[in-house]
Amino acid sequence: MKCEFETVRSGITGDEYRIYHHPSGLDVLIMPMEGFTTTEALFAVKYGSVNNCFKTLDTGDFISVPDGIAHYLEHKLFEGEECGAFEQFAGTGASANAFTSFDVTAYTFSASSDYREPLAILLDFVQNPYFTEENVEKERGIIAQEIKMTNDSPTRALFFEMLTSMYHRNPVRIDIAGTVESIGEITSELLYKCYNTFYNLHNMVLSIAGNVDEETVLRICDEHLKPVENRMLECRFPEEPAGVVKHRSEITRQVGVPLFSFGFKCPPLTGRELLRTSIAADLMLKVLFGSMSDWYKNAFESGLINSSFGCEVFSSDQGYLMLILTGEAKDPEAVYDSICQKIRSLDFAQFDTELLSSLIKAAYGSEIMRSNVVSECAESMCFSYLQGVSCFDTLDIMSGLTAEEVFAASSMLDIERSSFCVVRS
Repeated sequence: MKCEFETVRSGITGDEYRIYHHPSGLDVLIMPMEGFTTTEALFAVKYGSVNNCFKTLDTGDFISVPDGIAHYLEHKLFEGEECGAFEQFAGTGASANAFTSFDVTAYTFSASSDYREPLAILLDFVQNPYFTEENVEKERGIIAQEIKMTNDSPTRALFFEMLTSMYHRNPVRIDIAGTVESIGEITSELLYKCYNTFYNLHNMVLSIAGNVDEETVLRICDEHLKPVENRMLECRFPEEPAGVVKHRSEITRQVGVPLFSFGFKCPPLTGRELLRTSIAADLMLKVLFGSMSDWYKNAFESGLINSSFGCEVFSSDQGYLMLILTGEAKDPEAVYDSICQKIRSLDFAQFDTELLSSLIKAAYGSEIMRSNVVSECAESMCFSYLQGVSCFDTLDIMSGLTAEEVFAASSMLDIERSSFCVVRS
């Protein structure tokens, strides 16, 4: 079948890839990389743990499903009626995997030789679910045990304590795997309902990079993709208040040194605006609190923090954006006070623009290096597409950032919209 396509090219590096709009409804992203022998592919769906309330053309009003069903569905999809997908991949020499996040489920393979058979397997098993009450019940005990084990992890417990302290209603506050109680409500009928809703080719993307030929990839897509009608999926999220649930929280787990997270809740964004804000905020955090900052050096040398301290931007176009400072500390309250003091004394005249310049150069170099890693290219194409941007937009945005714009992101460090969570023994 003939596909319409568009070429996406980096004006900085000259790298490019094509987005083919396949007649089946699927967009296929292909980046041939000359001189490479390996291939990486992702068959991904814009569906994660937060998508638990939705409607389509045939559901009528919005319906809600149990927490953890996206993760449960990912587990079950690997199990075919006759032979599991892992066994099929093993016969080709390719390595397969899958994961479910808050907003994406992806099925992947890496091949060091011929990618044609693994690609056919990938497309086939994701499009052919096989759920019965018996195999769903069998999986329930496995996932319940997984949930119980992860609940014992202090770092995971701290992360979700942070989310529940920050968000009143957004489902990001719910563990990706759900709870033992919620997965108890999952049936084969519900799995098929969610599969038929979200695993629609109009809501999916195939991303493949490396030692590939575009015509071959498209021929395999022609042979294995099953055209479907666009069901006009719409997800609904509850209205989220601007403020946090609670400013302070403490939980108990077995830890040698107390753990802490200091999170700042920010207004949600989408698309390129979200990407630009996230990049500026990440650089801002590193200038103020990163391992090369004066604050970090003083806090580390005084014993206030240790090398576990770090900062990150946690965001999605599904209604959440947070800045997080986290680590270990014998005296978490002293760390909290020190960070608050730093925030209250912020002044652009004292903003380390020289450090910012070094950080931008380092980040720029990292992006260039990623463009020479097959797996990074396939993943970047995929996840950027699902967020409504290009994988080349990061370089483009960084090249135009000013110190004033990066410093302006410090307004997101609003103590009135923050939560400080601690884990102690």
